[in-house]
Amino acid sequence: MSTVDELLDIAREAAVAGAGVLAERDDVAPAGLMLGGSEVETKSSVSDLVTDFDRRSEQAVRAVLERRRPEDTVTGEEYGTVRPQGATGYRWSIDPLDGTTNFVRGIIYYGTSVAVQDPEGRWVAGVVHAPALRRIWWAARDRGAFTDRLQGEGPGSPAQEPVRLQGPQGSLAAGLLSTGFGYDPDRRAQQTAAVSAMLGSFGNLRRLGAAALDICMVADGTVDAYAEFGIQEHDWSAAALIAEEAGVPVRRPAVADSSVAGDWCVVGDIGMPHTRLRPLPLGLAGENTAEEQEGGQAQDGVAG
Repeated sequence: MSTVDELLDIAREAAVAGAGVLAERDDVAPAGLMLGGSEVETKSSVSDLVTDFDRRSEQAVRAVLERRRPEDTVTGEEYGTVRPQGATGYRWSIDPLDGTTNFVRGIIYYGTSVAVQDPEGRWVAGVVHAPALRRIWWAARDRGAFTDRLQGEGPGSPAQEPVRLQGPQGSLAAGLLSTGFGYDPDRRAQQTAAVSAMLGSFGNLRRLGAAALDICMVADGTVDAYAEFGIQEHDWSAAALIAEEAGVPVRRPAVADSSVAGDWCVVGDIGMPHTRLRPLPLGLAGENTAEEQEGGQAQDGVAG
């Protein structure tokens, strides 16, 4: 087994472990209703919720990584970065529960995301597992991107032959734009204005509440593009690789931590040059492309 194959296998095992914890939600709320009481705490606002499931899911993911790659660095949403002595240079980026608000409120659009970066900083393997949707997406660098349905109880297992992803295939004018909005009212107003500028190129808009799943659905052509300002690395790390390996152009944020410097994550054709986005994407200050002046549809390229 090659290193890339091994890393993908580990990412899949870790994502299944994390999603297995999320699948226990039915034990807490069998009717699928909103969680409450002792299961819920708050983060920065009443809308930004964190549950015991977040922590237990991340612990499950980390347990797999510590068993199979004990000398790798791990960065997670709940427990930060752990860098062992003599670290290999490989780094894992994990989101144990992408779509926490959905999870708490009983909206089934959520999942676990696991990705790994090599010592040169290239993303080499990623898995996104959505247990309530019964879907899994995965990719390895230069190996393509795939999806499959899940069968069985809990996190399940692949149900059939995986399908190779090819990105959106239809007309942008009839397509769907996917996005998300931050918790801060000022940022949300800014994001709303930016989305309004993009929306004229699309048939309609979807705001589903889990960035990793949104990006995966561009990879499989369910939606046609995704753009959001200010998401964190763990939101996009696995899904962005999956979209790239499906042949979709990806612009990753220039800074991993959006609290240090917010930036755009753009996946697919948003119908206008990235230089027209506001706030202006990092690294594009002062640029004014000919395509923008002519009202063209050029993208600013694929970020690595």
